[in-house]
Amino acid sequence: MEREIAVDTSVRVRYAETDQMGIVYYANYLVYFEVGRTAFIRQVWKPYAEIESLGYVLPALSASVEYKGSASYDDLLTIKTILKDYNRVKLTFGYEITREDGKLIAIGSTLHCFTDLDGKPRRMMKELWDFLQELDSK
Repeated sequence: MEREIAVDTSVRVRYAETDQMGIVYYANYLVYFEVGRTAFIRQVWKPYAEIESLGYVLPALSASVEYKGSASYDDLLTIKTILKDYNRVKLTFGYEITREDGKLIAIGSTLHCFTDLDGKPRRMMKELWDFLQELDSK
């Protein structure tokens, strides 16, 4: 990839996302990554539901999170989602989650592959490949 493609998405921490200590439960950061990734795909290309209607899904192959701080109920978070790398069959997304005060609280990544609705590997649809190539050339 020649240039970084990134999208910021805001979420407010709901009470149900916190643990007994009043901080966001650690597994919810993966949910925030999904929120960011879905918004990224919608903003950069098209709604994920439309991708599924074309017979493609993007299951996760791996995920990682590194916790740098914490968030609490009602905190406003910004999820920065970055397309880090891609090829004809895989996409790697990076994430940075910050609180409203600018404090970095989590970083991570997810790796996804393209499959059909039955889980069989597929190449990225030509329309998306061409679109990403055009973005890279700007």
